Amino acid sequence: MILAYLQLIIILAVAITVHEFSHAWVAWKLGDPTAKAHGRVSLNPLRHLDPLGTLMIFIAHIGWGKPVPVNPRNFKNPIRDNAIVSFAGPLANLLTAIVATIPYRIFNQINTAAGAAFQQIFDNLIAVCVILFLFNLLPFKPLDGAAILGYFIPQKHFTKYEKWMEDHLAHFMIFVLADLFLLRNLFGFSILETIIYLPAGYLIDFIKLG
Repeated sequence: MILAYLQLIIILAVAITVHEFSHAWVAWKLGDPTAKAHGRVSLNPLRHLDPLGTLMIFIAHIGWGKPVPVNPRNFKNPIRDNAIVSFAGPLANLLTAIVATIPYRIFNQINTAAGAAFQQIFDNLIAVCVILFLFNLLPFKPLDGAAILGYFIPQKHFTKYEKWMEDHLAHFMIFVLADLFLLRNLFGFSILETIIYLPAGYLIDFIKLG
């Protein structure tokens, strides 16, 4: 049990670190030094892990890292570049899942207990990264999908869109908690898990077979 939790912590540290690092690095390259000034252009997990977000992984099987500070006013094209920065995180998770298939396949050919153990680690890393990829694409703040969707909103409506997202942030968080704790525990059904885990299964299989 202890080894299983240790494995999960390591996997989460990798998945969340590459996600948040990618936000910070892309923002820096696009002209915003805010994240770099806060030490977030780093692959040190301690700079990215959020205690509550990590705890929620164990409780609700969905979590998050520390939000990367970004100032869109430093971008040449604030709406577009902010969307690019937001997409960088989920994309990094997807790419990590794809890269992880290499050692996954290698250890799959090693018929030893150690080979099976390492294969399981990379199998879990692929799954976690794919789930984080899909979860963060949901179009609600504070998730990355909100900024990505914002890029496609007509400019004349963008301010209203931003205000609507801010006004309904608390509602989304309440929905997440109610869905994962009440619906799942009372009825054995979760809307979020259905939305995320069903396509995640197909995507994981596709990545492994690709």
